[in-house]
Amino acid sequence: MIRIICLTEVGLQLARRLQHLFTVDDSTVKSSEVYFKPAPFTESVQDYFQQGDTLIFICATGIVMRALAPVIKDKYKDPAVLVLDENGQFVIPLLSGHEGGANELARQVSNLLENQLVITTANRYLKPVYVVGMGCERHCPESVLQGLLDECLAKAGLTINDVSAITSIDIKSDELGLIALANTMNKPYLTFNTEQLGLMEERLSTKSDYIFKTVGVYGVAESAALYQAQQMTNNGSELLLNKHKNKQATCSIARSYMQ
Repeated sequence: MIRIICLTEVGLQLARRLQHLFTVDDSTVKSSEVYFKPAPFTESVQDYFQQGDTLIFICATGIVMRALAPVIKDKYKDPAVLVLDENGQFVIPLLSGHEGGANELARQVSNLLENQLVITTANRYLKPVYVVGMGCERHCPESVLQGLLDECLAKAGLTINDVSAITSIDIKSDELGLIALANTMNKPYLTFNTEQLGLMEERLSTKSDYIFKTVGVYGVAESAALYQAQQMTNNGSELLLNKHKNKQATCSIARSYMQ
């Protein structure tokens, strides 16, 4: 059962339109019912949710979250919940996107209403790319770098087999410890100039004025990892693991997704 819940007259018109489209389109499913200003609102929608019914709200997202928050359990048990704006321009799978089928239902709704689908869950059909960025003092031993790398991989839940490259700034292109580490790990060692790394400035978790005065960027490890991850996929990159450090080195891990 799909319950379409609306709170305004404009939303009611959209709800009835969607209900009609469900009935005439063979590729979609399900019986649906429209509920206009169910009362008492919070108790009613919580009851629908706990019965395991799919819910489509036509109202503000905040209203939905405040109403359902006390009864949300986990993504493996909760039913799908979608939210539409009352003008029908956007549809958002709010809860149980993958496991509960909200993403797929949202795609169906988007096709029926010819509106914009907004999916915020990670896309499981995309391949993740992981890149390690490192910085270090001059002549830092490979063993020190190896120890920090192992620690960071463990924190991120990765192994070296998941990593595409080890990266740094171009003034470290001749850093023997980093070169040796990459060779030991059988990974390419790539370095980038300050202009390239500077493009990542707004994505850094922290900015070090000291590092900027020393090498010309606000962070070596994070910038290098972010830049190479983005280069590999032509998509945006993000920090999976913010900069970690020991007395002689820094390490960060960035992620992007390959189409």
